[in-house]
Amino acid sequence: MSTLPAIDTRQDMRLVPAALACWLAALGGLLLGWWTAVAVGLVSAALAGLVLWRARGRPRALGAAAALLVLGLVAAGPVAWRIRDAQRDDLRAVAADGLPASVRVVVAERPKPVRSAGYADQQAGARSVVLTADVRTASVDGRPVASSGRVLLLAPVAQWASLLPGQDVTASGLLMPPRGSDLTVAVLSVRGPPGDLGPAPWWQRTAAGLRAGLHDLCQVLPDEPAGLLPGLVLGDTSGLSPRVEQEFVTAGLAHLTAVSGGNLAVACGAVLLLLRVLRLGPRLSAVAAGACLAGFLVLVGPEPSVLRAGVMAAVALLALALGRRGSALPALAFAVCVLVVTDPAMATDFGFALSVFATAGLVLIAPRWAAGLARRGIPPGFAEGLAIPLAAFLVTAPVLAGMAGSVSLVSVLTNVLAAPVVAPATVLGVLATVTGPWWPGAGKVLVHLADPEARWLITVARHGARAPGAVVAWPGGWTGGLLAAAVLVVLVLAARHRRARLVMAVLVAGALLVFVPVRVIAPAWPPRNWAMVECDVGQGDAVVLATAEPGRAVVVDTGPEPGPVDECLHRLSVDRIPLLVLSHLHADHIGGLASVFDGRAVGAIAVGPGRAPEWAWRQVAVEAAKQGVPLVELSTGERLAWPGLSLDVLGPHYVPARSAGQQDGTTINNSSVVLRARTPAGRVLLTGDVELAAQADLLADGDNLKAEMLKVPHHGSRYSLPAFLAAVAPRVALVSVGAGNTYGHPNKSTMDSLTALGALVTRTDVDGDTAVVGDPSGPAVARRGEPRGPPRR
Repeated sequence: MSTLPAIDTRQDMRLVPAALACWLAALGGLLLGWWTAVAVGLVSAALAGLVLWRARGRPRALGAAAALLVLGLVAAGPVAWRIRDAQRDDLRAVAADGLPASVRVVVAERPKPVRSAGYADQQAGARSVVLTADVRTASVDGRPVASSGRVLLLAPVAQWASLLPGQDVTASGLLMPPRGSDLTVAVLSVRGPPGDLGPAPWWQRTAAGLRAGLHDLCQVLPDEPAGLLPGLVLGDTSGLSPRVEQEFVTAGLAHLTAVSGGNLAVACGAVLLLLRVLRLGPRLSAVAAGACLAGFLVLVGPEPSVLRAGVMAAVALLALALGRRGSALPALAFAVCVLVVTDPAMATDFGFALSVFATAGLVLIAPRWAAGLARRGIPPGFAEGLAIPLAAFLVTAPVLAGMAGSVSLVSVLTNVLAAPVVAPATVLGVLATVTGPWWPGAGKVLVHLADPEARWLITVARHGARAPGAVVAWPGGWTGGLLAAAVLVVLVLAARHRRARLVMAVLVAGALLVFVPVRVIAPAWPPRNWAMVECDVGQGDAVVLATAEPGRAVVVDTGPEPGPVDECLHRLSVDRIPLLVLSHLHADHIGGLASVFDGRAVGAIAVGPGRAPEWAWRQVAVEAAKQGVPLVELSTGERLAWPGLSLDVLGPHYVPARSAGQQDGTTINNSSVVLRARTPAGRVLLTGDVELAAQADLLADGDNLKAEMLKVPHHGSRYSLPAFLAAVAPRVALVSVGAGNTYGHPNKSTMDSLTALGALVTRTDVDGDTAVVGDPSGPAVARRGEPRGPPRR
C-alpha cells in the first residue's frame, strides 16, 4: 500500500485560487455562454490587481495574486474566445436541421464502444462506437461550411472500432445537434465505412499493438478476469462483461477501470523504486520515470483524468530532477490550469472533476485523518488503508450523487478490501503488456499471476453489489450534488464535537439494529411459499417456478444479459435447476444463459423446435457443451413433473422448416414454447412471445387455456388477441418489460383488455421482481419494488 504524503501544515496554496478561477470561468462559459467566461476572468483579474496593490511585502500573497491575474486574463481572453468560436460555429448552426453532411476530420480519441442489451434477433454487445474528432473541412447538403470545431461521430463498430488517434478520415452521415455542454459543435450519425483513411502516427500503432497483445494474452483466463485485467491496466473495458461493469459501479469500484493518477502512480512508482534499489541518482530516476509516464499516456489514450494525472506527475518529476521537494497540491493546481486552458471542455467532464476532487482529498484530508487514527493507536498501514477510501468517498460523493442519482454505501468497505491487490495487478498487467510482444510465454505467466487479483476484485464487487441497501437513491443533477455536499459538510462539522459524534454513533447503531435484522436476518424477499416469480431482467423474460423442495426450481428464459437473472435466482436461494427452458431463441430470452450456471447445478436445457436465429442456436449449443449439460427438445403434448410442480407443453403448433433460411421476428416469436404449469398457487400459462397467428392456433386447438396466472405474451405488445386473453381469463397478468424501453411495451390496448377481464396486472418496470403466492382465497401477489433502470443504449 502506498504511503501518503507527509502532512505539511504550510500547504502551498498560491496556485489554488488561479486554478479555481480558471475552472469556474470555463464552466460558466460552457453552461451559460462565452461572455460568462469573460466576466469571471475579468473579475478574477481585478481582485488579483487589488491584492497586488495592497499586499506589498508579503511574497506568498503576491505570488497567489500574480497567478490569479495571469489566469484571469487568460480565461477572459483565449479561453472565452475558444468557447465563443465553438458556440458560434457554422456547423453547429445547421446541425439541428438533420441534413446530410460530409466531414474531413482528425480522430482525437480512441473509439469507445456503445453497448446495448440484446433484443429479438439482435445479439447483445457493441453495435456502434463514439469517436471524438476535430473538423478540417465540412460540407452540408452539398454546400461547403466553414468549421474548425469538434464533432462526435456515431459509427458502426465493425468498420470504425480500429481507428486510432491522429488518423485523417472522411465521414458521411446525418447531422444532429450536440447534447452536452462542451466544445462539440455537432453529432454525425455515420452509416457507412470511413473514407480516405490516412495513416496513424507510429506511436499510436505501437500502442494499439500492445493493447491488442494484452487482450490476446488474457484469453488464457476465464471470461470475467480476462475482460477486467485490460480495464485495470489500460482503462480498456471493451471486453468487460456488462454484469461486472454494473457490479463495479454499484460497489463503488468503477474508478478502478478508469485510468487515472492511481495507475500512473503505480507505474512510475515501480520504476522509481527499482532505480532507488539500484542506487541511481534523482535526476536519472526522474528521466526514466518521465519516459515511463510518456509511454503510459500514449498507451492508454488522452482521457481527461489521465491527462490531469500526467501533467501533475510531470510537474512532480521535474521538481525531483531539480532537487526540490515537490508538493502535490501545487502540482494538482498547475495541472488544472494547464488542462482547462488547453481544452476548456475539461471543465464540464465528470471524470476530470472526480479525478481532481479525489486527488485533492488524498492530499488535504487523508494524511490528517491517517495521522489522527495513528494517534489513537491504529497501526499506520491500517490507518492509511481506512483514511484513503474515506477521504475519497467524502470528496467525490457529491459529484457521484449528482451524476448517478444514487449513493453507494458500501464503497468505503469495498475499496478497503480491494486496495491491497490493485497495485500488484496493475504492475503485472503493465509488465505483461510490454513483455508479451517479444516473449509471449513470459506474458502469459504474468497474466496468470494477475488472475487471482482480478478474481478477488470481481468477488468484492459482486458481494458488495449484493449487500442489502448497497445503493441509496438520491436526487440527480446539480440539485442532488449540492444537497449531498451540504449533508456531508454538516456531518463533518458535527463530527468535530464530541456530543455530536456520540449522537451520530447512537443513530448509526440504532439503524444497524433496526435495518440489518430486517434486511439480512429476516428479509422481506422472497415471500414465504412463493410459487412463481417473474424476475425483473429489463426488456426480456425470466420466470422461476418453485418445486416442493427448497432451493430447487424450474427456470423459463434468462433475460437479455448476464447478471439480472443470476441476481434474481440468488435472492430466491435457488441452487438446483432440474430444467432450464428457453421458450425461443431471441436475444432477450437467452442472453443471461451463462450466468444461470454460476454456482448452480442445472439438469438440462430444453428448447422448442425452432433453430433461428442461427447465431443464437450456436450460442446455446456451445454453452450447453461447455457446461456439460444435455440439450433436449420439447414436443407438444409432452408432460414433465416434479414434486409440487408439473408442466404441460401446449405449443408451438407450427414451426417453419429448418431449411427455410432467414426467418423474420414474427415467425420466431410464433415458434415460442407455450407451457401450462400447475403450482400450489394455481395454473400458470407461460406464453413466450407468441403473436396473433400462434394465439389463434392455441384457440383453434380446443385445449382449455384457462389459467389463474398469465405471463402476458411478448411483453404486453399490441399483438394480442382479445379472444385469446378472454380464453385464459387470468386473475393475475404478469408483464415482463424494461423501464424506458423504446418498443412501446406494454401496449395500452392490451393492458385495457386485461383490466376489463378483471385481472390484476403487474409490470416488472414498475414493481420489480413479482412473486405469486398460494392463498386459500386465490393467488396473491408480492412485489419486490426495486425495478431495474432503463435498458443500456
